[in-house]
Amino acid sequence: MNESRRNMLSLTAAGLIHVAATPPISIAGELHHETTDAGLLMRQAAERGHTDIGWLKSFHSFSFGGYYDQRHMGFRSLRVINDDKIAAGRGFPTHPHRDMEIISYVLEGSLQHKDSTGKGAIITPDDIQMMSAGTGIMHSEYNPSKTESNHFLQIWIEPSLRGVQPRYTDNKVTIDQKQNGWKRIAGPDGSKASVSIHQDATIYATNLQEGQSADFVVERGRHAWLQVARGELVVNGTTLRSGDAVATSRATDLHVVANTTTDALLFDLA
Repeated sequence: MNESRRNMLSLTAAGLIHVAATPPISIAGELHHETTDAGLLMRQAAERGHTDIGWLKSFHSFSFGGYYDQRHMGFRSLRVINDDKIAAGRGFPTHPHRDMEIISYVLEGSLQHKDSTGKGAIITPDDIQMMSAGTGIMHSEYNPSKTESNHFLQIWIEPSLRGVQPRYTDNKVTIDQKQNGWKRIAGPDGSKASVSIHQDATIYATNLQEGQSADFVVERGRHAWLQVARGELVVNGTTLRSGDAVATSRATDLHVVANTTTDALLFDLA
């Protein structure tokens, strides 16, 4: 294992996870994925990396920890999408981060956050949470329930500014606000997103009911990654199921229709 992989995430004998303060820089280039008939790049759920240490079951869209694939190091500033399930009463003990925008998007259950800024909260599927690690921050994330598992997406975006003051934000984003349309849940300062990040990147979320559509226009010079969190969508004629994703670096219209109730995220990236 090379040094960058070893420093990214280490599993101790006790099953604890340590995430290094400075993860390796991602490759902001084209993806090496299967191409759909509509010219979209596809990342299939079954091809993602996988971690299973009992209390944590995680799928990795991009290289992370023990999963390394030089073809999948990130997409533009989007560095991590981890599809995590945490057992009742378990979680990530206190560990450091630095110079990374970290967003938590809960699908089921709840997630308790505590950090060295003195901030902390328990978030649910009606919340969005963001932490700018900046010059350095220590935090922990736990499933506070004694009986129910937690399911959430952990998202890392590389910041355009390094060495900023660490900050934490959470905000309400209810299912009604996301239903059958794209809700701007994270974006640059001044974008009126639910939480702000230090990057020219916007994250949209939707909860689509069966048969409903939510189209999106990818502007020239922008790049888009669409991730199905759970459910089933058809995007420009291609069916995507839970964990699947498509991406494009071309100006195009995305026609998105739900085959069943579906939660999805769309990343609009510089």
